[in-house]
Amino acid sequence: MTSMYMISVRKLIGWAALLMMPAFVLAANPWRQAKNVEKAIVTPVFPDRTFLVTDYYRTGDTLYTEAINKAIVACSTQGGGKVVVPKGEFKTAAIHMRSNVNLHLEEGAVLRFTTDRRQYPIVLTRIEGIDCYNLSPLIYAYGEKNIAVTGKGLLDGQATFDNWLHPDWLWKITLPDGTEGKEKDLLNRALEQQWPMEKRVFEGKYGMRPQMINFYKCKNILLEDFEINRSPFWLIHPLMSENITLRRLKLVSHGYNNDGCDPESCRNVLIEDCFFDTGDDCIAIKSGKDDDGRRWMIPSENIIVRRCQMRDGHAGVAIGSEITGGCSNVWVEDCKMDSPHLNRIIRIKSNPNRGGEVQNVYVRNVEVGTCDLAILGIELNYWHVNEGRYYPYFHNIRFENVTSKKSRFVLHVEGIEGRVQARDISFKNCRFEGVSDPAVCQLIGTGNVSYKNVTVNGKPWK
Repeated sequence: MTSMYMISVRKLIGWAALLMMPAFVLAANPWRQAKNVEKAIVTPVFPDRTFLVTDYYRTGDTLYTEAINKAIVACSTQGGGKVVVPKGEFKTAAIHMRSNVNLHLEEGAVLRFTTDRRQYPIVLTRIEGIDCYNLSPLIYAYGEKNIAVTGKGLLDGQATFDNWLHPDWLWKITLPDGTEGKEKDLLNRALEQQWPMEKRVFEGKYGMRPQMINFYKCKNILLEDFEINRSPFWLIHPLMSENITLRRLKLVSHGYNNDGCDPESCRNVLIEDCFFDTGDDCIAIKSGKDDDGRRWMIPSENIIVRRCQMRDGHAGVAIGSEITGGCSNVWVEDCKMDSPHLNRIIRIKSNPNRGGEVQNVYVRNVEVGTCDLAILGIELNYWHVNEGRYYPYFHNIRFENVTSKKSRFVLHVEGIEGRVQARDISFKNCRFEGVSDPAVCQLIGTGNVSYKNVTVNGKPWK
């Protein structure tokens, strides 16, 4: 009781400091604002109780699914604590978290998740910004609070081209009613035709690839110290959740759509000291797609990324493309990003069907080795959509003390001719070497771009 009271008081103090700060101070001192956001993010505290998953194992079970979930229920029912996975290998299906539970992986513990789709029940979730019922994520929670996955163990989704990523499953699905299409085609059809939720059910062999971790409408989340390999889909997907901390994670997975972390319509997120080597965006901030996003209109806001390393991936930190609900207040600092397969360091993307306002993006003290395309890439016509009812608007984007050794462009904006939908972009005290395109920057549909004390290939750039 005392610890929960202390958490509430600390959170109120942090938010009070942020709310009382004058608007002109926030504008002049965005990094001071980040400190106040950080104070409002309090990691959950758990009672000193331990529940060992092997104590709940029933001899003869081929999987530890029942044992792990029973231990989680017992722990939560008794007021919370730590559910311990000891050193060793444990095969399991979907794990469902409960409030006040810390699922702790001891060093040397490995959870290997079955690839048998029949073992995954149907739950409410979102896939690429579209609401649906789908196969349960490998670790899932809905509406819970004070939950954690910690410890120096490994989560292995076992996704390969022989199972989750097999072309027959990935590219073609036939639903029980005879509807046929690619995995994503059916999902997009559900969105475009606004299928009722009872029709948006993807299950069994018709189910789409699930996320590794999906916490939906949860509060006070801690993910710390473990490693993820071979995820079927996105690795970590907090959805409509708040007060989230990711710390010292190692995320290595190169399957299709293997984003590292996708906070979607989330508030108050801290991602620090993590290592990303992923098949898609390392971090991708989202807030719903098209009409599904507009139905909720919940932005992502107050997201801090610091001291992270990004290797492969389409972008180091992306915002979009499912950003219909908007995004504000993103801070990226003290990160290292380096890979010829890293297309863009910071990428902001949407189109006139998706819309979304993105504002207040601050990047400083970032060291870039090699990236493929641009330090900052902006797409206002993602997937070459140039017309629609909901033009996106991106503004107030600041880079400071950013260095790079190789890229094609510094700033690359694919906008819409005749419409200025990206503006107020600044670079200060930056040094960019090895910029290969003579134009240095491509600016379409962009206004008010400024450079102060910036050099490109050793020469001042204005």
